[in-house]
Amino acid sequence: MIQSPQKSDLLVTRLECLADSTRLRLIRLLIQNELGVADLCRVTRLPQSTVSRHLKILSEHNWTRSRREGTANLYRIVPDDLDEGSRQLWNATVGQLAGSSIAEQDDLRLGELVSARNPDSRKFFAKTASQWSSLRRELYGETFGIHALLSLLPSDWTVADLGCGSGELSRELARHVAKVYAVDQSPEMLSAAKVHCAGLDHVQTIQSDLTSLPMDSECCEAALLVLVLGYINPVERVLSETARILKPGGRLVVVDLLRHDDEQFRSRLGQVWSGFEPGDLTGWLSNSGFSPERGYALPNADRPETLSLWLQSARRVGRPRNKTT
Repeated sequence: MIQSPQKSDLLVTRLECLADSTRLRLIRLLIQNELGVADLCRVTRLPQSTVSRHLKILSEHNWTRSRREGTANLYRIVPDDLDEGSRQLWNATVGQLAGSSIAEQDDLRLGELVSARNPDSRKFFAKTASQWSSLRRELYGETFGIHALLSLLPSDWTVADLGCGSGELSRELARHVAKVYAVDQSPEMLSAAKVHCAGLDHVQTIQSDLTSLPMDSECCEAALLVLVLGYINPVERVLSETARILKPGGRLVVVDLLRHDDEQFRSRLGQVWSGFEPGDLTGWLSNSGFSPERGYALPNADRPETLSLWLQSARRVGRPRNKTT
C-alpha cells in the first residue's frame, strides 16, 4: 500500500531526526534527565554551537519540551509527548546504542553531573539519617505515605468496604478508585459514613448484614474487612458472601486482632472473638473461595502496649467449598 504524501513526508522527517549520531546522543540523555545546553556540552564534550544546532532541530520537530530557569533553558524529552511513529522509531533505535563506548561515557559523565548538582542534599542526609523518620513525620505528617500507596490502586476498580464503620477508609479509597461500596449493618455508623463521604457521588452507602449483601455477584475488583470479623459468627458466611461479590481474581484484605486473652477488652468492644490465629483465618479463606496470600503482623511502634493486629490478603479463585448455614 502506497502511503499518502503527508505520511511519507512525516516518516522522512522522523528518520532524518534519528539519522544523526549527535541527535541520538542528545535524545538518549534528555529522556533520562532535564538538562541545559551547558550540561549537554559537559556530558557530550561537544561545542555549544553544535549542541544548540541539534537541539533546535529536535525542538522544531516536537521531540523536546523546554522551560526557563533563571537565564537558562532546560530541555527534556517525555516519551508520552511523542507521537506513536516517533516512539516506535526511537524504541527500534535505542537498543542499537546500548553498550556502545560513547553511550557508556555519556552515562558516566551524566552521573557525575547529577551527583555534583546536590552537594547540600548529600550533606543533609548524611547528618540526619538516623533522625530522618521522625523529622519527616514532623515536617510532612503521617498520611502522605498511605496516599502514595493507595494511588497504586487501578483507577477503574470498584472496591467494597465491608463493615465500613464511620467511613474514613471509604473516603480515602474514593480518591483513587472508580466506585466504593460502603457497607455497614449499623444505621448510626452508616449515618456517620455519609457525613464523611459527603459530596463523593461514587461512594454508595448500603445498610446491610454482611452475610447477605444486596449487591450483584462479581461486581467488585477488591474488598476490605477491616476490624470486622471479630464481630461475626460464623466467619465463613461473611467470607463466602465476599467471594460472591468479587470478580475471579479479585483481591480481599482482612485486618483484625491476633488471638489475645484480654476478656475485658473483648467485652468492652462487644466482640464475639478474642482475636484470631493466622492459621484459622487462612483455613476459613480457603474454604470460602479464596487463595490466601501474604499475612503479617502490623507493627505499632508508637503504642507497643496495644493488642497486635494481623493483615491477611487473599485472592478469589473459585466458589466456596463448604457452605455454612
